[in-house]
Amino acid sequence: MPIDAAAALAAAPRTAEIAWDHKDVQLYHLGIGAGVPATGPRELRYTLESRLHVLPGFATVAGGGPPGVIEALSAPGVDVDLAAALHGGQRLRLWRPLPVRGTAAVTSRVTAVYDKGRAAVLVLRREAADSDGPLWTDEAEVFVRGEGGWGGERGPSTRTAAPEGEPDAVVERPVREDQALLYRLTGDWNPLHADPEFAARAGFDRPVLHGLCTYGATLKAVVDTLLDGNVRRVREYRARFAGVVYPGETLRVRMWRGGDDGDGVRVVVTAAGRGDAPVLDGTVGLG
Repeated sequence: MPIDAAAALAAAPRTAEIAWDHKDVQLYHLGIGAGVPATGPRELRYTLESRLHVLPGFATVAGGGPPGVIEALSAPGVDVDLAAALHGGQRLRLWRPLPVRGTAAVTSRVTAVYDKGRAAVLVLRREAADSDGPLWTDEAEVFVRGEGGWGGERGPSTRTAAPEGEPDAVVERPVREDQALLYRLTGDWNPLHADPEFAARAGFDRPVLHGLCTYGATLKAVVDTLLDGNVRRVREYRARFAGVVYPGETLRVRMWRGGDDGDGVRVVVTAAGRGDAPVLDGTVGLG
């Protein structure tokens, strides 16, 4: 069997040293759509080094290493085709605000392998810490088509009930046609986001946007719209990727104050030009 769940779970954690500075932060911000308008005061806090605030989503690319999907597929006991893998969800917990520049040790391991019948789900957890202590913990859920059915634990459902009532805010965020090409410079070189032939082999008409790009753009919309740009209020952000986004589309981000636990923001994101096709469902936890 291409996925040996016991081997993946028993493997020793992997540790890597990472470093970043203002250039990496600025590239991430540009990669998720910051900088429009280029001289807008609210955008300059994402693009100008003298005013830089770090969006928490930067943690998912800090150090420029392989993204969760590719790292999970390189774990012991996992031997599958990259074209069969999709990013199913992401969870991020911030223990402290992210600095503009820093170094950290990141420890990663597969913490769960679930059998969904026609697919398997790998959960890769990464924990980052610097000399002052923990910085963040994140988990990537990797959906691998055709690799389920071995009788393993099904795992929890990640679906949540639809929000009630009208949203507190609705914003639209256009996605550039070259957004995926820009975002992949942060370190996610999965050809699904750039190569039409690979995208076709994976079952798509054309390359799709990185899920983590939509994830970051959504968080930026929440911070800008409901938090007055205060990135330090974000403590946790979890999301399920409900569908794909194609470069050139427009994201419609609906936000409800309160979130699932009453202290956060619930977000539902759709592709505005495709009949509001769902692409992301998540919650931003606040502190």
